[in-house]
Amino acid sequence: MTTPIFRFAPSPNGYLHLGHALSALLNFDMAQQSGGRFLLRIDDIDQTRCRPAYEAAIYEDLAWLGLEWEEPVWRQSTHLDGYLAALERLDAMGFIYPSFESRAEIARLVAERERAGPWPRDPDGVPLYPGNAKGMPVTEQRRRRDAGDAFALRLDMAAAMALASRRKEPLTWIETGVGPNRETGVILADPAAWGDVILARKDVPASYHLSVVVDDAHQGVTRVVRGQDLFHATGLHRLLQRLLGLPQPVYHHHRLIRDADGRKLSKSSQATGLRELRAAGATPADIRRTVGLAPEGQ
Repeated sequence: MTTPIFRFAPSPNGYLHLGHALSALLNFDMAQQSGGRFLLRIDDIDQTRCRPAYEAAIYEDLAWLGLEWEEPVWRQSTHLDGYLAALERLDAMGFIYPSFESRAEIARLVAERERAGPWPRDPDGVPLYPGNAKGMPVTEQRRRRDAGDAFALRLDMAAAMALASRRKEPLTWIETGVGPNRETGVILADPAAWGDVILARKDVPASYHLSVVVDDAHQGVTRVVRGQDLFHATGLHRLLQRLLGLPQPVYHHHRLIRDADGRKLSKSSQATGLRELRAAGATPADIRRTVGLAPEGQ
């Protein structure tokens, strides 16, 4: 019988808050209840935003909550070769291409498209890529990259879906939690909803979508437990797993912790950190009760 492997993968670009606590505790509890392993992964691939102080605070906060994890901790910044290998494989299959538009140029293109009607958006509400870089000659792509122009490497969704659809079995995943609309069980993936999504940038070696599937495969993760805000992204992750020949974990998406206005807690909104709650006198048991979990041992 395969030992279940769980992981918690925070980014050291801010302090952990109650939403992180719920996800970390659920992963840890489910690992213990199933006789599985609990791994900690530091999502520090974006070095422009990550800070050593935040990484140190992650270890401190998780230890305070009573969590124990295997060593050594997997740090993305020390495994960049894995993402490069995945990109090279996708490139060899003809599934990625560079685009050179700035964010301002993309916004202008979207505005132009919307003059003829609403422009489609991905499940996160971001407009799909509106450009035509896919048709740029390879010689021009090379010239611009050699010149040092900023670029994003995008997935050719139409080509990727064409290959994925050749397989007889549909692209699905097993969901043991619940999606935003109470979805559970076997879920039919819809990766096309993301359009020609970015997989890497000139200054960022891999997007979250690419790095998470590569890392989960390399670490042997069998159970992915994370927030409902990533439910729809699982369709894209399943496509990348199929293209790269990676194993499929079982997914469990959990409810989100929201503020008084109903918004998901986030670092960008300055959600109260665990370290602040601890300084104010909160105990680990208080945190468990606040996020809706039974005190440890019950």
